[in-house]
Amino acid sequence: MFTGTAFAIFFTSLTGLVILLAFIRPLTGLVIITERQVGIVIKRFGHQLPPGKLLALKGEAGLQADTLAPGWHFGYFPWQYSVHKVPMTIIPQGEIGLVVAADGQAMPANRILGRVVDCDNFQDARKFLTNGGEKGRQLSLLTAGTYRINTELFTIITARNAEQHGMAARHLLVYQVEPDRVGIVTTLDGQPIDEGEIAGPIVEGHNNFQDGQMFLDNHGRRGLQEQVLLSGSWNLNPWFVYVEQTAMVEIPIGHVGIVIAYVGKAHQDVSGESFKHGNLVEPGHKGVWVTPLYPGKHPINGRVMRVELVPTTNIVLNWASRTEAHKYDASLSPITVRSKDGFAFNLDVSQIIHIGALEAPKVISRVGSVQNLVDHVLQPIVGNYFRNSAQEYTVLDFLSARSERQVEATEHIRRAVSAYDVQALDTLIGDITPPESLMVTQTDRKIAEEQRKTYEVQQMAQEQRQALVRAKAVADIQEEMVKSEKSVDIATLKAQADVQQATGEAKSTQLRAEGEANAIRSTGQARAEVYRLGVEALGTQGFTTLQMMQIVGDKAVRIVPDVAVNGNSGGGGLAEGLLGLVLREKNSD
Repeated sequence: MFTGTAFAIFFTSLTGLVILLAFIRPLTGLVIITERQVGIVIKRFGHQLPPGKLLALKGEAGLQADTLAPGWHFGYFPWQYSVHKVPMTIIPQGEIGLVVAADGQAMPANRILGRVVDCDNFQDARKFLTNGGEKGRQLSLLTAGTYRINTELFTIITARNAEQHGMAARHLLVYQVEPDRVGIVTTLDGQPIDEGEIAGPIVEGHNNFQDGQMFLDNHGRRGLQEQVLLSGSWNLNPWFVYVEQTAMVEIPIGHVGIVIAYVGKAHQDVSGESFKHGNLVEPGHKGVWVTPLYPGKHPINGRVMRVELVPTTNIVLNWASRTEAHKYDASLSPITVRSKDGFAFNLDVSQIIHIGALEAPKVISRVGSVQNLVDHVLQPIVGNYFRNSAQEYTVLDFLSARSERQVEATEHIRRAVSAYDVQALDTLIGDITPPESLMVTQTDRKIAEEQRKTYEVQQMAQEQRQALVRAKAVADIQEEMVKSEKSVDIATLKAQADVQQATGEAKSTQLRAEGEANAIRSTGQARAEVYRLGVEALGTQGFTTLQMMQIVGDKAVRIVPDVAVNGNSGGGGLAEGLLGLVLREKNSD
């Protein structure tokens, strides 16, 4: 720290120096410019400037083009020069500075921005004026940094003073293109767009519109540009370009994108002689690109190109009341057909198609979009086929042979659609809505048939139940049946034994009978001989009497009765006889 004495000495020296400079400056014309200043010189008298000029290049009176750099400058006597000290121009990080020149050559009528000249970023006003710098808004801009600029010649617009010049502060910021977005550029200066074109062609070498002069020198066109800006930070002059950010074109999984370019190089068909229904071009040319965009995000300029999404997975189209998520079949409805027997009825049909990735450009070149393919190709092919086919069959034949009709439809539609570079995978017949009056009869017949089948089933059930009961009963008496069978076997064996025994006894009896018969026959013959001899000896009556007497004697026959009943009329004879018999029985007991 300064002591009181030292401070007094320093203050005295400084005061002395100021006083010295105050005397020296008028005598020497000394001007001191600090490190953060720019000295702008105004000459009080001299030759007059040429008409229309603001800054002097040859020592004329007025504002001088040359500025004073930091340091001590002699010879700028106050009576001849006026030196204004202004701060250096500072462009903060993340910002840009726009420049308006107050002097220079007149700008051509077809231009709105002054051409870029070598002038050390507007720090050398002399070079700007001598190299042909133009008056007005400048195409070149200042990026972040510190500049020693003659602010009497150049007005610098930054975010800090943008509103004073009728601009928004955001226009003076480094332009940011967000990730997953694309910047569509419109240039505000350049040559007019060629007749018949809607955007300027791609110009090389201008570093994404950051070098505006290179863009103009290479014949860049004013207006909408084919080229786009990708994600990043860009030093863009808002007087030169206007940028609109849009989302990148996203191709989802299961799709390809077919680019239809309205700008680009001259059309050159590469589809080949075999493809006569459209034209295909290489990428970068005007027309339908032969190379599709595959799943992912692509920086496509949607203002000059159109991307038609084409599903590469199977597409199901319904001629019915329902609609798939893709909505291609939103305008399709059930097909009304008329049968051979004059009935009108509706068909629900589903058609499955597939468009290959490499065939998709041909499809789009031919019909323009997948929706056009459905509306102008598939709808008439499928609808007319079923209308024609139904006329060859009655309703009932069509219903009963539905699977055959489906196979025929698949083959026919596959051949017809293949001419459009589309694969028809399958054709499916859904609900068939026949006439109600016809269906009433068929329903009644079907109900009767089903009832008959029900009765048959019930009958079969009853028969099976009876068989079950029979089987159960058989199972229950199986043991008795076995016993009975064994008893029968035993009885059979016993009967056979009895038969054998009876046979033996019969033979024995026969033998005995034959013996006895022989004996009786012999006895009879003997008796007959005796009787014959007796008759011969006694005579017939005498022999008979003899035999009777012998029998009475052998058998103890009573000749006199035990009770005699007389025949008196008194009536007691019978009663007495019965009484006598009773008494006889009692006595015998």
